[in-house]
Amino acid sequence: MNTEMAPEIIGDNITSEINMVKAMHMDKLAEFHRKLYREPVLRLLFLELTLRCNEHCFHCGSSCSSDSIDGMPKEKYLEVLKDVRDNIPGKLPQICLTGGEPLLRKDLFELMAEGKEMGFRYSMTSNGTLITREKARLLRENGLRTIAVSIDGLPDTHDRIRGLNGAFRMAMQGIENLLSEGGLKTVQVTTVVNHESIHELPALYRILEEKDIDSWRVIGPEPIGRALQSPELMLTPEDTRYMLDFIREKRMEGMPVTYGCSHFLGLGYEREVRDWYFLCNAGVYTASVLADGAVGGCTDIPRSEKTIQGNVYESPFSELWKNRFSLFRTPLSEKNETCRNCRYTKWCCGGAFHSWDFERDEQRVCYKGIFF
Repeated sequence: MNTEMAPEIIGDNITSEINMVKAMHMDKLAEFHRKLYREPVLRLLFLELTLRCNEHCFHCGSSCSSDSIDGMPKEKYLEVLKDVRDNIPGKLPQICLTGGEPLLRKDLFELMAEGKEMGFRYSMTSNGTLITREKARLLRENGLRTIAVSIDGLPDTHDRIRGLNGAFRMAMQGIENLLSEGGLKTVQVTTVVNHESIHELPALYRILEEKDIDSWRVIGPEPIGRALQSPELMLTPEDTRYMLDFIREKRMEGMPVTYGCSHFLGLGYEREVRDWYFLCNAGVYTASVLADGAVGGCTDIPRSEKTIQGNVYESPFSELWKNRFSLFRTPLSEKNETCRNCRYTKWCCGGAFHSWDFERDEQRVCYKGIFF
């Protein structure tokens, strides 16, 4: 191992040995990542079923609202699933149903049932407010395996952030309905903390530890979508360190808390706050079909001529997956001289696609000089 590539390896004996192990792991992951550029494997396909939502979150990456558009007709989504089943070799990917709020689609359970008949299983992101006991049953019966429900703070904070009175109460009831129904592999709570709500984490922890949830994902707002209109609510470096230290402490206590796959964190935090190391899956493991049929990496990536790889109204998804996506199968660091010459490039590859500024070709979120 070349310690010049990772100066924080040098330290006390225990820290040095741990960091050496992490560095070796990330070296292997970097080799594997480069193989994925050549031989991508579709493991997760997002279907954006609608851009309508009954909430109005300040940090929404897709800027969803109650008067936004619905997604494609059910038959078009099923056409995509049939194409994936028939023309992309290997194990069927998990289908993540997202929005907007996917439960606003009246034909959701019909779509799920027909996809289940093809062999697909589902995950879902939801604000939880519409999950009655009956809908929890229908989700389970129609192939849902995992779900992430958003709880962004204590009751008043959550309701204010999400622009809906009673949102916290309804979302917590939705979680209770899912847990009571049972049969899911994972019920996860996702929390987006901001500069004003960051110190609510301990109190929120005390609420959630009484629930039988399988995972708690804690992240900060990303500089995308509507969050760009509220820069004062973005996490400061001190906020982010507080959040990561909180996650690490609770993981050591046995609570299944995790940070998202959002960013490379340096040797000090990598593997400490999530189960593995940073890897942006966009375009190598993950793809999305958006509400208008556009195809891209993940739904959080800003939508532009550069990031959209085609449209299922014009080409089958399988052809786009096989023949396009070159943007996502080349390290972002090659687009930026500073990133290209960074000693951490082989591990972070320029960082996450969703926070990359494609107009300036630079990373909006980089923790070099802050955490490492």
